[in-house]
Amino acid sequence: MKNFALIGAAGYIAPRHMSAIKDTGNSLLAALDPNDSVGIIDSHFPDAHFFTEFERFDRHIDKLRRNREAHIDYVSICSPNYLHDSHMRFALRSGADAICEKPLVLNPWNLDGLTQLEEELGNKINTILQLRVHPSIIELRDKIRSRDRNTKYEVDLTYITSRGRWYLQSWKGDQRKSGGIATNIGVHFFDMLHFLFGGLQENQVHLNEATRAGGYLEYERARCRWFMSLDINDVPEQVRAEDQRTFRSITIDGEQIEFSGGFTDLHTMSYKEILAGRGFGVEENRVAIETVAAIRGAVPNPVGEYIHPAVQGHAR
Repeated sequence: MKNFALIGAAGYIAPRHMSAIKDTGNSLLAALDPNDSVGIIDSHFPDAHFFTEFERFDRHIDKLRRNREAHIDYVSICSPNYLHDSHMRFALRSGADAICEKPLVLNPWNLDGLTQLEEELGNKINTILQLRVHPSIIELRDKIRSRDRNTKYEVDLTYITSRGRWYLQSWKGDQRKSGGIATNIGVHFFDMLHFLFGGLQENQVHLNEATRAGGYLEYERARCRWFMSLDINDVPEQVRAEDQRTFRSITIDGEQIEFSGGFTDLHTMSYKEILAGRGFGVEENRVAIETVAAIRGAVPNPVGEYIHPAVQGHAR
């Protein structure tokens, strides 16, 4: 059994990490969050120590580090995106491996510093790239790699996950903290495209607003038009009529790829891989982090041969 600490216990994604820790037969000893609305801990680890101040949490983890029987093996990080870098460094300096939510960092140059720290301290950084362990995505990747074709796949990616007014008032609405929509909700889809279709060759941005973005990515084996939105009005009318607020679609050469199921257990699957020594580390994140950083810094230009149909209705 491994001992865990968790940073960001009140966040949206934290319960999935708590479930993954429990489902893999391990123990959560300590958790941190400046917000004390963390009653969810009772459903998983009611005996875990909880802190709202980092300084007291730091002291507790340091005491555990000196206890061979109760030291922390892993620190799970569910904090706001812009704090991931610091919290991974804390984990490594505490003698633990890190398990960090996406995006690993906001800027690609931060990856080199983390790699250097891993080498210095001998601990490892793992990340949650959950789509890489999705059975349907693995099957699709294997099928793509087995085919011998001279032309690239034509891909359309549409992801709409509507959010209420609160979103832009939270840290997620601050690009300096979240990285913007393409980073916060898109980074694991861009990693999936890299996972499926190989190296990135071109990155065009046609639209980049607070609540929606779109562009074109070309990979070794595919040309991809993409569109992402937080606006309920972008959900197709027939889907909204069924009281659905999320719409996810990937087509490859006009064929719809179905992978809407199987999402609930992906964190547990990711933890199993990490505990078995097969986690995704710093370098596996590089292409996706470089992709979203370039999107963030680009000046949108709504012209070109490959523009997503949904972008055409919004681009100015």
